[in-house]
Amino acid sequence: MSYNEPPNYGTPPPPGGQPPYGGQPPYGGDPYGNQPYGGGQPQQTSVMAIIALVTGIVGLIPCLWGCFVFSIAAVILGVLGKKETATGAKKGGGMAMAGIITGVIGILLSILMVVLFAVGVFDFDAYSDF
Repeated sequence: MSYNEPPNYGTPPPPGGQPPYGGQPPYGGDPYGNQPYGGGQPQQTSVMAIIALVTGIVGLIPCLWGCFVFSIAAVILGVLGKKETATGAKKGGGMAMAGIITGVIGILLSILMVVLFAVGVFDFDAYSDF
């Protein structure tokens, strides 16, 4: 084709190309060829993993006796949360592991505090007026 010849408008497009102008996509299809929305339900986070993390953090608070219970609960709930997330149905394995770690640290700190009280490093009589 040279510049002096008029363009040939009546030729059909090559096969496999775009549909002719005004052609409509199939019913219910996206005219731009995108994938439909909604790939399914998002994964849920394990409630036991969340509670293990929270109780592990509370167990790190340096209180005398009460926080020891939270640390034990964090370890137990962390193990249960880790089992729940191992199948892949729920997410939150990292939170469960963090709950286990903070729970163990809380237990060790509580044991250390009890030993220090037993040895006499901490003495409440020094603060008493009686």
